[in-house]
Amino acid sequence: MKILVINAGSSSHKAALFDTQVGAAPQWQAQLDWTAQPGQVSLTAQATDGRSHQTTLATADRTTGLRALLATLWSGPVQVIPNPAAIEAVGHRVVHGGDRHQASVRITPAVKATIRDLIPLAPAHNPANLEGIEVAASLLPQVPQVAVFDTAFHSAMPPAAAAYPGPHDWWTQGIRRYGFHGISHRYVAQRAATLMGQPLADLKLVTCHLGNGCSLAAVAAGHSIDTTMGFTPLEGLMMGSRSGSVDPGLILHLLRQGDLTVDQLDQMLNKASGLKGISGVSNDLRAVQAAADAGDGRAQRAIAMFLHSLRRHIGAMVASLGGLDALVFTAGIGENSAFVWRETCEPLGFLGIHLQSKLERCPEDQDIAAAASPVRVWVIHTREEWAIAQDCQAIVTGS
Repeated sequence: MKILVINAGSSSHKAALFDTQVGAAPQWQAQLDWTAQPGQVSLTAQATDGRSHQTTLATADRTTGLRALLATLWSGPVQVIPNPAAIEAVGHRVVHGGDRHQASVRITPAVKATIRDLIPLAPAHNPANLEGIEVAASLLPQVPQVAVFDTAFHSAMPPAAAAYPGPHDWWTQGIRRYGFHGISHRYVAQRAATLMGQPLADLKLVTCHLGNGCSLAAVAAGHSIDTTMGFTPLEGLMMGSRSGSVDPGLILHLLRQGDLTVDQLDQMLNKASGLKGISGVSNDLRAVQAAADAGDGRAQRAIAMFLHSLRRHIGAMVASLGGLDALVFTAGIGENSAFVWRETCEPLGFLGIHLQSKLERCPEDQDIAAAASPVRVWVIHTREEWAIAQDCQAIVTGS
């Protein structure tokens, strides 16, 4: 089955085409990036045989950009299908499903209405997700579409982990910890079990999705029983430009000073904090680490804070699990930074985590734990698009 996967985000759109009879490698991948120049979008596309295409479009309209991106599938230098009719299903990453969608679902007018209703909980993402759905429907009106929710994997968390200790009415109003990055956490947990040759149901795992946004999940018997992100993706770990968890009293203090509006505070916590805010250099760990290595004191403090936050929250996830069989690193930082692997794991030897003496990036998924380590440590390339394609096929075919 040929399945188009669309991951429409706030500042970039990604897409991939899979042939599920061939396997997990996409036949085509493309991306739009609006961050380079105002009023422009960069478009890159690549086919599996190495053909590639890159251009800049003079538009700020996301619908126009996404239409141009999808058109490279059936025309131009990276064409991989003869026409849109070759696509048999479309799967979408949708960031927030709230408490209404706890599993992937075929998209109907009612599902779209729910995604729209949840925009206040994911104002940067759910509108973009809806745009992707509408563009696909206009180009492929007869093709079934499936929504795969980032929050769904965490929906079975016990109330003790999901509820906030505020008034009880919060729970009845849907104010709870939803968690995010669920598609990634679910995929790498399943992949780790496969690599370990053990049933996922028998394992206790901590999965670490570390990119510009960062979150952990405690996975027991294949289910997320705790996670670091909450009602929004702002809670939990220190991230690239997000603060992560801070004292709520600090927020009240800043508001009472009267110098900040709610929107300015939102901008500060989501866009001007984390590695970027502390270092003053960048939200990219590589740039911050280079500055730290050159003696920049703020950059050194930012990295020390990032690692402290990561170790602290890993400890919390292990406590929720009551033990640990494997620690899993994934996403941009998690898959590529041997520095983070070592600096995170060396102080955790008391948990049975011991790494190999020589650590190097590898294009394949790898176990970086020492041979005698009681706890395995995996670096796994997350394949969110492939996980979406699998869900999409299962729902469309009824399998």
